[in-house]
Amino acid sequence: MFRSKLKTIFLSISVTILAASLITYPQESFEASIRGLNMWWEIVFPSLLPFFIVSEMLIGFGVVKFIGVLLEPFMRPLFKVPGVGGFVWAMGMASGFPAGAKFTARLRQEGQLTQIEAERLVSFTNSSNPLFIFGAVSVGFFYNAHLGVLLALSHYLGNICVGIIMRFYGNESTEEASEKRKKFKIRSAVSALHQTRLKDNRPIGKLLGDAVNSSIQTLLMVGGFIILFSVINKLLYHLHITATLAKSVEVLLSAISFPEMLSIPYISGLFEITLGSQLTSQVQDATLLQKAMITSFILAFSGFSVQAQVASILAQTDIRFQPFFIARIIHGIFASFFALILWKPIYVHFNNKEQPSNALPVGFFEDGSWANHFFHKLIEVGPLITIFSLFVYIIILFTRLKKS
Repeated sequence: MFRSKLKTIFLSISVTILAASLITYPQESFEASIRGLNMWWEIVFPSLLPFFIVSEMLIGFGVVKFIGVLLEPFMRPLFKVPGVGGFVWAMGMASGFPAGAKFTARLRQEGQLTQIEAERLVSFTNSSNPLFIFGAVSVGFFYNAHLGVLLALSHYLGNICVGIIMRFYGNESTEEASEKRKKFKIRSAVSALHQTRLKDNRPIGKLLGDAVNSSIQTLLMVGGFIILFSVINKLLYHLHITATLAKSVEVLLSAISFPEMLSIPYISGLFEITLGSQLTSQVQDATLLQKAMITSFILAFSGFSVQAQVASILAQTDIRFQPFFIARIIHGIFASFFALILWKPIYVHFNNKEQPSNALPVGFFEDGSWANHFFHKLIEVGPLITIFSLFVYIIILFTRLKKS
C-alpha cells in the first residue's frame, strides 16, 4: 500500500514538473515537438506501414503459420521459441522498432505463442533496421558508411546472443515439451496454412481493411511517443537534469578511459536513440572506436522512447515488460563488446587505416548509390505517404462507424 502511494506521488510530481517545464520553455518544447513529428511522418510512418500491413495479411492468410512449421526445427533448439518466431525475427530486423513487439503481441493474441515464449521472443526481435543504421547513423551523423558495417554486425550479433541467453528464461511448459518432438514435414506446414486460412474466414477486403486499421493505430501511438520523448529529452537538457545524470556516468567512463564528454550523449541516448547517436558523433575528444562503442550501446538499449512504445503494445497482452527491459541492457553490453572485438578485423582491416569521423561516405551508401538515393527519397515523399494513409484510415473508420 505504501509503495503504491509513493508511486502515485512520484508520478504526480513528475507530470506536474513536465507541465511546468512546457510552460517555462514553450519555444524549445515546440521545436522539439516539430523535430519528433518530422522524424515520424518523414521516415518512421512510411517505412513501417507497408511491413505492418503485409504482416497482418500474412498472419491472416496463414502464411506465418506455414513459415512457423518450417522453421520449428531451427528456432526451437536455438531460442526455445516456436518456428513463427523466425518470421517475427526477420520482420523485426527488416522494419525496425517496434515491429518485433507488435508481431509478437499479435501472435500471442492468436494463441501461437505461450506467455513465456512471447517474452523470450520479444526480447531479441526488436532491433534497429539496416536503413537507420547505415543511412541515418553512419552516413547522416558520422559521414562514414564503413562504420555502418561494424555497427550493424555488432547490433545483430548482440541480438542473437540475447536470444540464446533468453532461451534459459522461464520454465518449460507441457505445450513446449510436446512441440519439441515435432519433426519437419512440408505436408504439416501446408496443412497448417490451409487450416489457419479456413479458421480466419474474413473476406480479402475485410482483412485488408483490418490490416490498415490496426497498422495505422499502432503507428499513431508510435508517433505520439516519439514526439513526447523528443520534448522530454529537450526539457531534461534545459532543466540541467541531463547534465546532473551525466556526472554519475563520467565516473564510469573515466574508469574505462573514455572521455567525459561522452556522458551527455550517452544519457541523451538512453532516452532517445537518434539524438544520442547524433550527439555522440559530434564529440571531438573521443576516438572513432569509443564513439562506435557508445553508439552501439545506445542502438541496442533502444532508448526509453522505444521502450515506452513496446510497453504500450505489450500492455494489450499478458506479456511482461521486465524481461524485455533486462534484455535491452544485456543487448547493449553485447553490442558494445562486439564493436570492440570487431574493430580491427572488420573496420580497420577493410579500410587499411582508421578513417576520421568526418570521412566522406563511400561504398554501399556513397553519394549516387541506390540506397542513399532511396533514403533521401523516403524523406521527400514520406509526408505524402503519411497523409494519404491517414486519409484512407479516416475513410475506413468512418465507413465502419456508419455501418455500426
